[in-house]
Amino acid sequence: MIQRLVLAAFAACLMLSPGAAGAAVEPTGRIEISQMMGRWYEVARVPNALQNGCLAGASDWTPQAAGFAVVQSCRKAGPSGPLKTWKARATVSDARTNAKLKMTFFGGVVSQDYVVMEHRPAEGWLVLATANGKYLWLMSQKPVLPAAIKSQALARIRQLGFDIGRLEFPLPARS
Repeated sequence: MIQRLVLAAFAACLMLSPGAAGAAVEPTGRIEISQMMGRWYEVARVPNALQNGCLAGASDWTPQAAGFAVVQSCRKAGPSGPLKTWKARATVSDARTNAKLKMTFFGGVVSQDYVVMEHRPAEGWLVLATANGKYLWLMSQKPVLPAAIKSQALARIRQLGFDIGRLEFPLPARS
């Protein structure tokens, strides 16, 4: 129990600290929530303490009566290393776009606002950021995003005002 509380406090400090980007981010359009369901693989991210040492990251989205269940996972010390998971509940906080989400972690102890800044279902990728612009993830519906599509996604992240030089590219997950 103590370990869980310490982890929750640590996560709260990580997630709720002032944004380095300093500006709120906005979605570029409306998304269809049903296209968010399923497994998403982490392609790139802005480094953060909670995912330090995480490789082969993935998020599994499933609908629930009031929102979505999200199980995030990664492997420590390599793609076959020990599995680390954390669970969240997500709800849409802006029905106009469906692209603003509130996620709660650790049984509701920690809450964070996220924005799906770009969603390209035809190419199988999306860009998710914290609402304050401090953290960002490039996610793919396949374990490895083809090089041409990855370049397109990174160019779009740059157009959205993010420094792609800050991104790290952890090893991909296996399907």
